[in-house]
Parts: sequence; C-alpha cells; structure tokens
Amino acid sequence: MIFADNVDQPPLLRRPIVFIPALALLFLALLRADPANWPLLRGVLAAAGLGGVLGNGLAAAAVCVLVGANAYVLLRLPVRWQVAMVWVELTLALAALFVSFDLSYAFIRRKLWILVSIGLVNTLLISAVSIVLAFILAMAGAVAKLSQNGVALGVANFYTSLFRGVPLLMQIYIIYLGLPQIGVVVDAIPAGVAALSLCYGAYMTEIFRGGIESIPRGQWEAARALGLSPGQTLRQVILPQAMGVIIPPTGNQFIAMLKDSSLVSVVGVWELMYLARTQGQSEFRHIEMMLTASMIYWIFSILLELGQARIERFFGRAHAR
Repeated sequence: MIFADNVDQPPLLRRPIVFIPALALLFLALLRADPANWPLLRGVLAAAGLGGVLGNGLAAAAVCVLVGANAYVLLRLPVRWQVAMVWVELTLALAALFVSFDLSYAFIRRKLWILVSIGLVNTLLISAVSIVLAFILAMAGAVAKLSQNGVALGVANFYTSLFRGVPLLMQIYIIYLGLPQIGVVVDAIPAGVAALSLCYGAYMTEIFRGGIESIPRGQWEAARALGLSPGQTLRQVILPQAMGVIIPPTGNQFIAMLKDSSLVSVVGVWELMYLARTQGQSEFRHIEMMLTASMIYWIFSILLELGQARIERFFGRAHAR
C-alpha cells in the first residue's frame, strides 16, 4: 500500500498549524522572562525611550520575529547545513549568555595555565588508565557471563551487581579510607583509578555481553566448523561484528568517565575540578573557574565523540552502501 498523500507533506515544524502556535507560546514565555531587561536589548530600548509593559512586549515580539525568521530560513536548508547552522547559533547564544555574566577574564587568563598544565593532565591520566582497565574488566566479565562455568558466572554476576549498585563516590571512599583499616594503604590517584575502573567495568560488562549475544549463534557454529578455537572465534569472528553494537554505548561510558573523574577530587587529587574549585576560592571567583573547567570538559567530550564516530565508521564498513 502506498500513502501518496503523505509524500509531499511539509515537515511538522513548517506547518502553519504548528509554527504559529509555537511562536505564540514563545511570545508568552518571553513576556514572563522580562526581555526588556536583557543586556542586549536594554540599551536599545533605553535609547528609543521605551520601557515598562510596552518595552517588554516590543522586546518579546522582536525576539519572536527573529526566531520565526531564523526558523523559516533554517528549515529550508539541506540537513547538513541545518546541523551546522544550529551548532553555530547555539554556540553564539551560549557565548552571549556567558558575556552577560560579571566575569573577570583577566582572572581566567591568569589561572588557565594552572588548570590545563596540572588539572587537565591529571584528569586525562586518570581517565585514560581507568578506561583501559575498565575495558579489560568488561571483556573478562562479559566472557565469564557467557560461559558455562558456574563459578565464573557467579563471580561476574556478583561483581556487576555490587559495583553497579553502590554509588561511585562511596566506592572511592571505601577504597581510599576503608582499605587502610585492614592494612592496605592506597594512594589517592590509584584509589580513584580503581574505583572508576571497577564501576565502569561493571556497566560495560553488560554492554559487551549484549553486543556479543547480538551475533547469531550460527556464526559460532560456522567458525567451529572451520576449525577455529573458541578464543579465535571470539577475536576474529564475533567481536569484529559485535563492535557495531558495542561502540556507541561504550563511547558514552568513556565520556561519562571523563566527567566522573572529577569525583576523585574528594580525596585530594589535583585534577581539573579540584583546581577549579580551589583556585576560584582564592579570590571568590568561583563562577569563572567553574565555567572554564566546564568548557574544558566539553571540548574533550567533543574530541571523544569525534573519535567514537571514526571508530563506528571503521567497524560499520561492512554495512555501508
């Protein structure tokens, strides 16, 4: 059956029945947000001698006109250009928001090198080591969960249940403060790495297990018929196919781990968040340091996303048309 009537329908946001009410709702929301007092509009309205309810209404209407005109043009561009323009516009909007804050850029420039040379280096070191160890733990846990060995299966189930069930911050405290109670003293950085590895290894175990189980059983049987050992089958046949399923959620875990590495600051590790907090306290410039650290985290998250996309394309070559 062919639904010919649906082929030429415009996208949902370009339909007047959706577009016009959306602008009306935006106008009402802007009225409550008091746009006449926004830094970018306040000067223009003051120069025109407008204020009060009239100025607020005109400011809200002007913003609605700009948003509507922008949406009208944007929705008629090719998809690739739409994505690029949305990124540019939202980045400019975010920059405008930050500019409206009372920030000391001289303070940021003075402290930026400390954040990068010490905090960022320690953050990347902790994250990189934790990612490698978590990957190893996840692979071992997934293989154990898929085995017919009851001991291995029990250990893997206990491990994933424990480290997914206990908050990461609590795991850091237990390793750093609890183990010395039995004579095992762990320094701050190894304690943070151990907690991150064990926690994310438990989450990634289920990702790896699901990815491996997504491959049809016939692949295992065909590899066995060719004389491949179970280890060779896993490495050469199953994992290359399963990576297409494993990579996206694993990439999300890596990005989350990069940000959660900030939790090791509670045990005194001089990573990015710890330095941002302590340097901001020195001159009561907390927001400057928090925003700077946030931007650094975001930049490296984008780099991880780009790396994840390249890996996905590499393992998705067999399905490319």
